[in-house]
Amino acid sequence: MRSRRVHRTGQVFLTNQHIAEIEAEHAIGKTVLEIGPGPGMLTRALLKKAKKVIAVEKDRMLYNSLEARIRSKKLKLINKDFLDISEEDLGPGQIDIMIANIPYQLSSNVIEWLSKKRMQAVLCLQKEFVNHMLAKEDTREYSRLSVITALSFRVTKILDVPRGNFRPIPLVDSSIIYIKPLGTAIDGKAMSVISALMQHKKKTIRSAMIDGRGSFGKTKDEMSRIMETISMKDQRVFKLRPNQLSELSTEIASRI
Repeated sequence: MRSRRVHRTGQVFLTNQHIAEIEAEHAIGKTVLEIGPGPGMLTRALLKKAKKVIAVEKDRMLYNSLEARIRSKKLKLINKDFLDISEEDLGPGQIDIMIANIPYQLSSNVIEWLSKKRMQAVLCLQKEFVNHMLAKEDTREYSRLSVITALSFRVTKILDVPRGNFRPIPLVDSSIIYIKPLGTAIDGKAMSVISALMQHKKKTIRSAMIDGRGSFGKTKDEMSRIMETISMKDQRVFKLRPNQLSELSTEIASRI
């Protein structure tokens, strides 16, 4: 029963201690946030290096097991869904870095959270997801995630991790990456425009925004008139570089 439940939540657990130690090298002297610690292999490696570890585990049974088996004054355990944690839950003091083997279903949420917090991280993610993060314009993998990643972070791939290093064994391989925030902020309305554009990435800017008009409360005629004033309206969305999409989305956001 446990294996089937873990598969449904997208969470698998690292079994290779050497890989955990590679990830933990980035924790030296830092306050670390770990998401989904599971049985605690990475947690133990982090505690050897970090100043403090804050580990967020949603599963009550796993949380209880960690609490019973890992005793350290440097460890703070939180039994909550990561998406529900608050600044109060995390406590006083600055978190320096997130280091985690992310449950697959949380990947997009974690990247957006890190973007808003402008926080560095070492993450083990599904390899295909990382490929989408790193995808360039005019490729099949180019997506909203690619644009957000390029605008928000400098990404370095540390290593690929074959699926056999996890239990239950997933259907896919993983990759470990280091991401460093660039210090830029994407306006909320401009982000909504980027999302609307990338939902129709093979279309022209004009057509993509007309198709996505419902997200902005505009009629087809209203959006058509607005798009006539936009500089790159006849360009195909997926051929534009992230910085071009950023400038374009700011221009559009100022007029809708």
